[in-house]
Amino acid sequence: MLYRFTNYLCAVMANENTLQNIISHCKEYGFIFQSSEIYDGLSAVYDYGQYGAELKKNIRDYWWKSMTQMHENIVGIDAAIFMHPTVWKASGHVDNFSDPMIDNKDSQKRYRVDHLIEGFADTLEADKKDALLAQMDTLLAANDFDGLKLLIETNKMKCSISGTCNWTDVRQFNLMFKTEFGAVADGEDNTVYLRPETAQGIFVNFLNVQKTGRMKIPFGIAQVGKAFRNEIVARQFIFRMREFEQMEMQYFIKPGTQKQWYDYWKETRMKWHLSLGIPASKYRFHDHVKLAHYADAACDIEFDFPIGFKEVEGIHSRTDFDLTQHSKFSGKKMQYFDNDLDEATGKPIGNYIPYVIETSIGLDRTVMMVLSEAYTLEDLSTPEKKDDRVVLKFPAMLAPIKLAVLPLLKKDGLPEIARALMTECKPHFNCFYEEKDAIGKRYRRQDAIGTPFCVTIDHQTKEDQTVTIRYRDSMQQERIPIAQVRALVQSKIMGV
Repeated sequence: MLYRFTNYLCAVMANENTLQNIISHCKEYGFIFQSSEIYDGLSAVYDYGQYGAELKKNIRDYWWKSMTQMHENIVGIDAAIFMHPTVWKASGHVDNFSDPMIDNKDSQKRYRVDHLIEGFADTLEADKKDALLAQMDTLLAANDFDGLKLLIETNKMKCSISGTCNWTDVRQFNLMFKTEFGAVADGEDNTVYLRPETAQGIFVNFLNVQKTGRMKIPFGIAQVGKAFRNEIVARQFIFRMREFEQMEMQYFIKPGTQKQWYDYWKETRMKWHLSLGIPASKYRFHDHVKLAHYADAACDIEFDFPIGFKEVEGIHSRTDFDLTQHSKFSGKKMQYFDNDLDEATGKPIGNYIPYVIETSIGLDRTVMMVLSEAYTLEDLSTPEKKDDRVVLKFPAMLAPIKLAVLPLLKKDGLPEIARALMTECKPHFNCFYEEKDAIGKRYRRQDAIGTPFCVTIDHQTKEDQTVTIRYRDSMQQERIPIAQVRALVQSKIMGV
């Protein structure tokens, strides 16, 4: 038993070390920085550096293309962050968008209950951990706050600051950020919210898009945008932040077909994840024990992060809740006229409020997922020399830089040839040019930012118009004609 527990603790520590290594690597190589770092930072808010911004954009573009360009019946919009406050009353966020919280009386530190219990569960053996989390899920599903407090006290869960178990009662905490709209703040009439999700911008534009696009059910509306949640405990790097980005698609369907489309989008979204080159063993579906007030079915696609299996995407059957609520609160009919013939009567089906299947994926969590999968520490030591390298093994289509062009020397006309190759390739994909340091050091720097291809221009290039191309993952090198470089890189980006 002691042996098993020791192995478990070693595994937990190794995962924590991996996450810390990824965080350090992201800062050192220009992927992600703590926001306002020169002022000691702002908790759970991050800035994307030059390579992180490119990686994030590439993931966003890949999702957008897969949703809109590859589906003839899905279109995209870009709704505003500010919305009429009644939107959030209608959606249920004003009354229901909250999490159970608990305060430690000695430290005054506030915890989200599920995070406190999950953190404690991570210190337990696997079987005890699973039992505790199952008990927590049951209590959360029943909104049994007294039971949750008893669970915390029975297991002697301590505050990380005070080290005591002196807890308040569990109570709800609304996660929306409030602000005032306009130049003068004069009461509730001016109160607006920073949107906690992007979905409502799609729902309130349902009629606009359907009519102007002449969309026929089933059809979808996609959106990528910022969302804001006043998380009680924001932690684990960019996994849980107060300002984050979502990629959501709402798929409008005929009532009664939701089970069919729910299963379809579960399968379709998992295929998208696997297309990133990540093995299926790193993913799993997790069905919700407690359904949201708008859903009749819901599951998460979870990824095996260094912090364990966590949600990266949610798939929800939202019924007709959202459109019905907005119809009720706005006084506008959020209906669709279906002129398809009813099989029983032979007459047009007529008006109905569509049901909705939602796919909602966190862009920042996807960045963290891709980074976690790509981060690799390789031992290249030989009997004569100790050596290792850190490499980010991004899929070529997602890599921030696709090609590094490296003249061997800063003279003899080699930079001019390299610059000509840069000029040819830059319009088609991101390139990087560097002359400084030995070629081996330059290769390692490109490995560290995930560049899949490096091309070296040397004196032989001047003689026969060939270059050395180096492949990041295998470190293999080969001579190819310089005229073939652009086409080769493009083919790899496209997965050919």
